[in-house]
Amino acid sequence: MCKAARSLLGWGQGEFATSSGLSKSTIGAFEAKDEDARLTTMNNKAAVEAFEAAGLEFIPENGGGAGIRFRERKAQP
Repeated sequence: MCKAARSLLGWGQGEFATSSGLSKSTIGAFEAKDEDARLTTMNNKAAVEAFEAAGLEFIPENGGGAGIRFRERKAQP
């Protein structure tokens, strides 16, 4: 979901690293689903806080699957 959230924001790994305080190598390993790559509780919290500060919200598993979206909808023209 990390890569999807970055995509919604138009962020590369560098922007996400700056916003979250995580290293690009940590982000890359986590997104590559490296067996040994797991975010610590502190890193996970930093990632979630960076995405939420940028306007995203996480949608809990509710039968349709977990997800992420913008907190506020853009106004329709």
